Amino acid sequence: THCGARTAPEGTRVSLSALVARASSCCLTSVHTLKESHRFHRPQSDSRVIVVLGPQSAMAEQLTPTTLAVAGATVYVAWKSKRKIWDYVCHLLLKYRGIFCVFVVMPVSLLFDAFWWIRGWYIQAFESLPHLHQKRVEAVQQQVRSFRASGSKLKMCTARPSWMTISMRFAKYKTKENAIHVDLHDVLGIDEKRRVVRVEPLVSMGQLSAYLVSRGWTLEVLPEMDDLTVGGLFMGFGIETSSHKYGLFQDIVEEVEVVLADGSAVSCSATKNIDLFRALPWSYGTLGFMVSCELRIIPCKRYVDVTYIPCYSQEEYVRVFSEASLAKEPAQFVESLVFDKSHAVVMLGNFSDGPAVEAPLNAIGRFYKPWFFEHVRDFLKNGPSRETIPLRDYYHRHTRSMFWELRDIVPFGNNPVFRYLLGWMMPPKVAFLKLTQTENIRQLYEEKHVDQDMLVPLDRLSECIDVFHRDFRLYPLWLCPHRVYKTEPQGFLSPAVGGYGVKNLRRVEAWVSSVHGYQALYADTYLSYPAFRDMFDHTLYEKVRTKYEAEKGFPEVYDKVKKQ
Repeated sequence: THCGARTAPEGTRVSLSALVARASSCCLTSVHTLKESHRFHRPQSDSRVIVVLGPQSAMAEQLTPTTLAVAGATVYVAWKSKRKIWDYVCHLLLKYRGIFCVFVVMPVSLLFDAFWWIRGWYIQAFESLPHLHQKRVEAVQQQVRSFRASGSKLKMCTARPSWMTISMRFAKYKTKENAIHVDLHDVLGIDEKRRVVRVEPLVSMGQLSAYLVSRGWTLEVLPEMDDLTVGGLFMGFGIETSSHKYGLFQDIVEEVEVVLADGSAVSCSATKNIDLFRALPWSYGTLGFMVSCELRIIPCKRYVDVTYIPCYSQEEYVRVFSEASLAKEPAQFVESLVFDKSHAVVMLGNFSDGPAVEAPLNAIGRFYKPWFFEHVRDFLKNGPSRETIPLRDYYHRHTRSMFWELRDIVPFGNNPVFRYLLGWMMPPKVAFLKLTQTENIRQLYEEKHVDQDMLVPLDRLSECIDVFHRDFRLYPLWLCPHRVYKTEPQGFLSPAVGGYGVKNLRRVEAWVSSVHGYQALYADTYLSYPAFRDMFDHTLYEKVRTKYEAEKGFPEVYDKVKKQ
């Protein structure tokens, strides 16, 4: 009983991972206290666990690496590792995660970034992008046709490894057998007359902001994390502090090129293949493979003038944030960081030609500068203020600290001594943080970590803060307003005006659904299938899946985003 022992009826198949989870909080100090007639078996897939079967077991020989058939036997789980060295290594990686991150993950991340910068520079300088793009699209088409011709019953997905995505989710549905290589990483060109930039799906926000800002342009909505990709932001979800003016990232897309389940390539926009164009947002690659798109751009200036408004009650910051979001002539950028239930800082930003006496320059992107959210926290003590921030520094203000994720991974990362000595290597790549996770680190994230965004109606924002405070008491929270235009439905979204907050889990999901809000699906959803369909309108999505025969080649969206 101490270790969650159970008596299973004949024929029951018991998940070893579930048994291990039950036993992880205890330890049988000695297995010798059990009767000698008990049989011991150690699964090959996890040598940390010993499964002990009662003497009535007649099916012990059916032990497999993942499951165990039990016939009327009592099952015990005891920690008794023979891989002591590896267990000790895992313990050190968990206890000293920050040090490992600094001396291994961060240098590798720096080299990775350098490689992609050199590659991008070379291609822009010496290669013919449109010609190469067409060849790469044809390669994707050929893979899809070959997959369909093979008669495989699996569903296609991209071959991009799960650890390379910025989401903390591990995509277990990917295998070598169903993976299609979509290696499309380049900016294809800019059309200043039409005010659009054409890009491939794996172009990152860091790559795109460097390309555009140097030419005096920017995206209408440019999400802040460097490694976010165009494909993920359009086919999934993307938001930024200008979304109260321009909508979500999907709203700035003019045209999309997609490879369908039969291997054909089609273009869609607000004027052609309209149903496909409207259904692609939030579809997460379950209608086709995006191979390029055109994004709307606007002229920009080199700086942003930011006003910081500290608030000292929930009523005050909800009011100030709401008024700024709904103003007839709003600021270019609006956001708020909530540091506890009663304290927040609302930030308003506008393009600027340069520093002013009342708004001095602060290049917050410099490696030795404090993390942005800690810098903002200081205004609660210092009072209202203004400052001028270089545009790219503003766009990627949360990158160095990964919002506030690095506070837990590298607790000393904001120390002035560390920033001046090693801050130039920050931040580590999310991809390499995921790649170097051990099982105990992954379990810690599973049990203790919350990383999810919810879209809720602005008039329910105060109630939303109450719900998050009740269920999590985790701060800061990021509030970002966005406008949903009253056009035809796009993806799963129905017309609404939304606010934005950070949080998760079943009770919060249920509340968000009850107020006609939405859950961002880049992280795991704990919604049941009926609850998922209740939150998201599947009418357009299912119509398009049938019309373009997507169900023959791609999984349903719920199967990709549900908790696995």
